[in-house]
Amino acid sequence: MQQIQDFYVGFLNLFPGFLHPAISIGLAILLVVSVIQVLKRNFVYLILLVILLPASIPILKNILDTLIGFVKFVLGI
Repeated sequence: MQQIQDFYVGFLNLFPGFLHPAISIGLAILLVVSVIQVLKRNFVYLILLVILLPASIPILKNILDTLIGFVKFVLGI
């Protein structure tokens, strides 16, 4: 996670400081849209994964927590 944050900060440093909030919001929107597109295409597989593999729920929670932490970092919350 720290490597992703360092990469993101390095990416933001390529732009002037007044553009950082706009770039962060734009990237957060693109991230949300891409996750929605993936869920729309693979929704049936996601349902089967949750139904057939109850052990996957903690894994999915961990992935979701990591994504939420990254989005919070991107938005500076």
